[in-house]
Amino acid sequence: MLIRTIEKFLREHAMPATKFGRLAANDPRLVLDMRMGREPRAALSFRVEHFMNTYGETAHAG
Repeated sequence: MLIRTIEKFLREHAMPATKFGRLAANDPRLVLDMRMGREPRAALSFRVEHFMNTYGETAHAG
């Protein structure tokens, strides 16, 4: 499940849920809504997974 992967990511990076939603999908309520049962569509799920997979590369670049 995507929400489990997101929760693990949040713990590993000590990132607030609202910041994650803003950065990953321009939606600060994304994680909160998913915790309440929201199921994102395929395109949004892909964007969120891509964000998590590339976060380390972009967070430490520069």
